[in-house]
Amino acid sequence: MAGDQRDGADTLLEVRDLRTHFMTRRGLVRAVNGVSFELKKGETLGLVGESGSGKTITCLSILKLLPRGGQIVGGEILFDGQDLVKSTESEMEGLRGKRVGMILQNSMAAMDPVFSIGTQVAEPLVAHEGLRWKQAITRSVDLLRMVKITDPQIRIRSYPHELSGGMRQRASSAASLGLHPDLLICDEPTTALDVTTQRQYLDLLKDLQISTGMAIIFITHDISIVGALCDKLAVFYGGLVVEYGPKDQVLNNPSHPYTEALLQALPTLGEKTERLRMIKGEPPHAGNLPVACPFHPRCDQAMDICKEGDAPPGFYLGNDHQARCWLLEKDNEQYHR
Repeated sequence: MAGDQRDGADTLLEVRDLRTHFMTRRGLVRAVNGVSFELKKGETLGLVGESGSGKTITCLSILKLLPRGGQIVGGEILFDGQDLVKSTESEMEGLRGKRVGMILQNSMAAMDPVFSIGTQVAEPLVAHEGLRWKQAITRSVDLLRMVKITDPQIRIRSYPHELSGGMRQRASSAASLGLHPDLLICDEPTTALDVTTQRQYLDLLKDLQISTGMAIIFITHDISIVGALCDKLAVFYGGLVVEYGPKDQVLNNPSHPYTEALLQALPTLGEKTERLRMIKGEPPHAGNLPVACPFHPRCDQAMDICKEGDAPPGFYLGNDHQARCWLLEKDNEQYHR
């Protein structure tokens, strides 16, 4: 859906009509069903939407680290001009960690419980930069200090279970940032953190981005936490990006009923509300997606074309803001597929 307003010199990542499917015993699962977006150098893009909407599989497709049975069946993933879909495993091994890092949701699962924090931060430095072990350990202490872990000389000898959830997440970040990646993918890294630690962690990511110039993809199901961090938002639903654009445009002028519903489900500080609005029904299963608009069974504004026609294209709303909704057709003589 994105891509018509791009500036090639500044574009780091461009995903075009990405389709990632899984063949299961129950049939074909279209986990990612035509996703498009772009990310410029130094930008932060938030991927928001309910669980199962395709956010994580999209990012695992970028790294070509799909679970068993997953396959990219269409589209392009252009990273600094290189189509990763066509890249060999050897080329991807040189890219992962060094140029594209990833922070996983569960820091305990992301870190090996039998190795010390120092070992896990130092190993990528040895593997990718050829440092001697002593040099890598020294750098690891600096990295732990950079992510604001107190007493890094002591913590480097600790094991994951000896750290709090917030400290483990910071240590995981240090391991991902050690090679100064151009792109950092964060897969719901604040889910297990309390509100105060969550804010500290988001501030840390922003500070690190400013100091390193890296781009960030931040995956979350909570649209309320992306306002201070992200430059752009991509709203996922049913394996598609149903709305995409600058953060302020999407949050202040939502143009897809699903985005509106997500925002209306948020509590507003200072306003007395008897009951938060709920989105009726459930998200569609990726193994049984409708041909028409995937949101129509839950949409109060659904028309006949939403239920019986093709999936809506991406209607361009100006300033790189686009949305996939037939309600926008009357105001758009031209649209981008």
